[in-house]
Amino acid sequence: MTEKKVVDLGALLDTMAHAGKPPTTEEFALLAETVGKMFGADPDEVAILAVSSKSKSLKFVIPEKLSVVGTIPLTSTSALAARTVRERKTEMANNFNTSRHASVFEGVPLGRRQGETIYKIMSAPILDGKKVTGVVQISRKGRSASDSGPDFTAKDMQTLTSLASTLEKFLKLCPAE
Repeated sequence: MTEKKVVDLGALLDTMAHAGKPPTTEEFALLAETVGKMFGADPDEVAILAVSSKSKSLKFVIPEKLSVVGTIPLTSTSALAARTVRERKTEMANNFNTSRHASVFEGVPLGRRQGETIYKIMSAPILDGKKVTGVVQISRKGRSASDSGPDFTAKDMQTLTSLASTLEKFLKLCPAE
């Protein structure tokens, strides 16, 4: 079933590519929804960040609302996304709320109830050949660990890793910094 969803995602990205213009807000939302469904996650639990080689930082592409909040320096020692770029490896944390991390982006309202934070997260590099061009993250949010849903599994990590190469197509469609 997941393989079919990856194929569906590829088809969605091909459609966006053939449009010959940057993705629209609706297409961003559809992509977040499509990726989220693969992991039983809500669209606002999907994040795609692009590496800016000019400013040596990461900028949110999805959720679109976070793109105006600011960037994450690649040198950040507390940001999982920055570590994902530097170490070029997929990571999973089913106890993310207990780890030191930058929480400024969690404070931006994305239509959730007050007090819901990230409890569980997976992060994978998006590669263009050997170059890291972005990061994809899937999180589980809630008011408590049990409220945030099931733990991520090794199978989820495999799916996310295979998805990352497909998402490189998406980042190429997005306007450069």
